[in-house]
Amino acid sequence: MASPSPPPSSTVDASVPIPPTLSAMAAAAAQRLLAASTKIIGVGRNYVAHAKELGNPVPKEPVLFLKPTSSFLHAGASTAPIEIPQPLESLHHEVELAVVISRRGRDVPEASAMDFVGGYALALDMTARDLQSAAKSAGLPWTLAKGQDTFTPISAVTLAKGYDTFTPISALIPKSAVTNPDDLELWLKVDDELRQKGSTNDMLFKIPFLISYISSIMTLMEGDVILTGTPEGVGPVRAGQKIKAGITDLIDVEFDVQMRNRSFSA
Repeated sequence: MASPSPPPSSTVDASVPIPPTLSAMAAAAAQRLLAASTKIIGVGRNYVAHAKELGNPVPKEPVLFLKPTSSFLHAGASTAPIEIPQPLESLHHEVELAVVISRRGRDVPEASAMDFVGGYALALDMTARDLQSAAKSAGLPWTLAKGQDTFTPISAVTLAKGYDTFTPISALIPKSAVTNPDDLELWLKVDDELRQKGSTNDMLFKIPFLISYISSIMTLMEGDVILTGTPEGVGPVRAGQKIKAGITDLIDVEFDVQMRNRSFSA
């Protein structure tokens, strides 16, 4: 198995692009926070148009899934590629606003939930859609579809989303740099073709509610990452293509896509 990209170090990594509003000292603190992550919590169908484009019902409460931190792929000048695991031929891209938790929280009141936000990041929730569809049809979780290395997490939904490299993520954006997280424009291009463009204002469940809801189910720890859902426009990406994505006026990232090399890696 190819090794996932290493977590950010406690000092500033010169290969990680620092948002213009982020000082070197703040960047180091931000990277330490993200490096402390113990889990990635995904929120499915949090944009009505995205739920409808996949033929799914609009949920009445958040649809949650877990991804392993081994699926993280950190953006930077020396970024490793997103990997398509064999025998798959393509993955689906999902651009998302990631919320990074600043401290431990259990049963967090919605009114004080934003006090637990340490910062934000741009993340991609890469998904093996055929594996996810098969899991959903069988009434199984999506771990295989979403949890592989470079995908972001791993569990029953894990097969679809948990592979290594399935969770590409930007440098952390400090909370102070985001005036209103409900008014951010997310976008994604594949080989310069605009695929996704949407506003976080269209989220069905807003960040304070998500933090409160999730913390009523599981303890949120410092560095944990919540993927808040994706706008419409998801689609396939294949080996040899390039993904560019961003939060307008804040940050952008790019990742190459290649087939996974199955050589042993300790």
